[in-house]
Amino acid sequence: MEKIPMTRGGYDALDEELKNLKSVERPAVIRAISEAREHGDLSENAEYHAAREKQSFVEGRIKELEAILGRAEVIDTSRMSGTVKFGARVTLADEDTGEEKTYQIVGEVEADLERGLLNMRSPLARALIGKDEGDSVEVKTPGGQKSYEVLSIRYI
Repeated sequence: MEKIPMTRGGYDALDEELKNLKSVERPAVIRAISEAREHGDLSENAEYHAAREKQSFVEGRIKELEAILGRAEVIDTSRMSGTVKFGARVTLADEDTGEEKTYQIVGEVEADLERGLLNMRSPLARALIGKDEGDSVEVKTPGGQKSYEVLSIRYI
């Protein structure tokens, strides 16, 4: 099976979610199902069906997280330096507007654009790989061609 690259922070967040699902969510769902059963006829018991649906979601997410974490390859970015690579925290300036944004290049499972976590397979991340501070990057986006200047590269 193919390894899934991720940062230490991404791995820890998924591991914490898994622990929460197993120790908090799963027991709560089991209690809810048990309580709903006590209400009698299960065929017309909305609470029972809702609890079973939640149980299905929780168990599915547990299996998904166990599979991801089992194939995870945590990459230590603290000793890296130089050009943009996986794990880099890159500050860019839009060459048209001057607007600055900072992204960290991460694996697919931990990507979250709203939090500045850029999927390593995204067009922007692929364009940034191998670039150095001061370099310009041209990226084709859904909104058209964009140009960025790499202002800084940090590894934490």
